[in-house]
Amino acid sequence: MFTGDLPFQAVHDSGEMPYIALAPMEGLMDGTFRELLTAVGGIDHCVTEFIRVTQQVFPEKVFYRLCPELHNGGRTLAGTPVHVQLLGSDPEFMAANAAKAASLGALAIDMNFGCPAKTVNRSQGGAVLLQYPDLLHRIATEVRKAVPAHIPVSAKMRLGFKDKKLALENAAALADGGIQWLTVHARTKTEGYRPPAYWSWIAEIKKVVDIPVLANGEIWTPEQAIQCQQESHSDLLMIGRGLVATPDLGHIIKKPDYQPMSWLQHLNLLEKLSESLQDLTDKQLTDRLKQWLHYFSMHSPIIKEVFDQVKREKDRATFFSALDRAKVSLSAEHT
Repeated sequence: MFTGDLPFQAVHDSGEMPYIALAPMEGLMDGTFRELLTAVGGIDHCVTEFIRVTQQVFPEKVFYRLCPELHNGGRTLAGTPVHVQLLGSDPEFMAANAAKAASLGALAIDMNFGCPAKTVNRSQGGAVLLQYPDLLHRIATEVRKAVPAHIPVSAKMRLGFKDKKLALENAAALADGGIQWLTVHARTKTEGYRPPAYWSWIAEIKKVVDIPVLANGEIWTPEQAIQCQQESHSDLLMIGRGLVATPDLGHIIKKPDYQPMSWLQHLNLLEKLSESLQDLTDKQLTDRLKQWLHYFSMHSPIIKEVFDQVKREKDRATFFSALDRAKVSLSAEHT
């Protein structure tokens, strides 16, 4: 039986609701990115990219690679807790790896039953398991038993694989397995990331489980955050792409009088990211920077102009020269 504390109460007591968790975006949300976004603030916890569990218990280096924050008490340098996420279908190996992560200082263990990637689903991981509520229950039960009682265990799921007919049964199976909270991405695997997200289904899930439920999916703006809370009946949110596009979205949602970051402050984050990625090749670095710049440009016409001026550059020196020219030019136009 769980004997620890849930993270939501402290935030509730502080008056800074809604609670906002940073989603584990595979291939993007690594330790470097978590450091940058939590330094901006407004994020209450993060979840790592998943550790793909097969038929082995991984060595320590795998956990430290996916969660370098374990070297800092399981927190980013800004003090934000980071939870270790596991993805797999074997209850015994999921449990053994969860126990290993806990022994290394993981503050919480999360299980991924939402990843829609075909390669993951073909190997019986992620959202494909939403077709088997009994297996979800066995995995949750074994992981909960293997993790020390004071460390919370959670799970993330979608509304289903091909359809939503097992959504309530899957949620109940996980809750009955002993998890402390559930995050629901309000779309099926088949629906992918296409709008809309069906937040009202989360309200239905809340009726059949007695644990906290985090609402996830299609939250890009404070208006959407409000709508999500209203439809899901939850003030616990998990946001992924919205926080990549608007790094201070957590503050914007939580504090109505907050002054959002300027477009120049957004671009300065690119330079901080590049400082942490010096070991990459020029193409790898510029691809990573342009990926983030593209997200920025989705909500800023000014940054869209910057993106259009640098999107073809592959050499880091040329990229930053073009970026600097764009900043100077656009600063003159918009001051």
